[in-house]
Amino acid sequence: MTRRALVTGATSGIGHSFAQALAADGHDVVIVARTTDRLQQVAEQLRSEHGVEVDVVVADLATTDGMDRVALRLTDSARPVDLLVNNAGASLAGWFGTTAIEDEDRQLDLLVRAPMHLMDAAIKAMAGRGGGAIINVASVAAFTPRGVYSAHKAWLLNLSRWADVHYDDVNIAVQALCPGFVRTEFHQRGEMDVSGVPGWMWLTSDFVVRESLKDLARDKPLSIPGRRYRCLVMLTRFLPTSLVTRMARRGR
Repeated sequence: MTRRALVTGATSGIGHSFAQALAADGHDVVIVARTTDRLQQVAEQLRSEHGVEVDVVVADLATTDGMDRVALRLTDSARPVDLLVNNAGASLAGWFGTTAIEDEDRQLDLLVRAPMHLMDAAIKAMAGRGGGAIINVASVAAFTPRGVYSAHKAWLLNLSRWADVHYDDVNIAVQALCPGFVRTEFHQRGEMDVSGVPGWMWLTSDFVVRESLKDLARDKPLSIPGRRYRCLVMLTRFLPTSLVTRMARRGR
């Protein structure tokens, strides 16, 4: 049986590492991003290195048209997707209350509305043909009071945990992937100052993806790559909220 994965935000960072790892494991892949040229480059690379089929979907997931285009691909019964990776994301450099509300609306669409729509399409398609899996890329920020970005990720974490339990009877696994700081283009694109983040806190996207896929194979609904971050998340459950908030101000 052909395995096929759809990965959003697949041209760089965690999304690109997911596309690489899944193609290397024999998955055909559907890669989604806003930039046609970069998508085509990644598609050619995956085809030549791994000999898999690669479909390209150009879509801005902060728009209704982009969400609908990807949702339609998820429901294509002729080329079914058995793994959805909701990875596309971005952040703003400023804190809520200082940013333009229009920018916050776009972030809400990208980080909450888009994964909700794609999960909805994937669940309905997968339930009708015997199951599948969804990986939602959240963040350790979901466990801390850290502005709008952490609120979006906390929403995604909560929905993922519920969906994993609720849809277990139709063989759909849902994982919330919660990495810490990862060396990608994410912070640079958001013009965020991360100079105060110590070196030991940084992870590579390849490591994050390896840990996520291992945890998915073990049917673990929550993946927090790296022992250091698992310890930090555990601490957030016991430390006073005021202290956790001060700690969370370092970097973005």
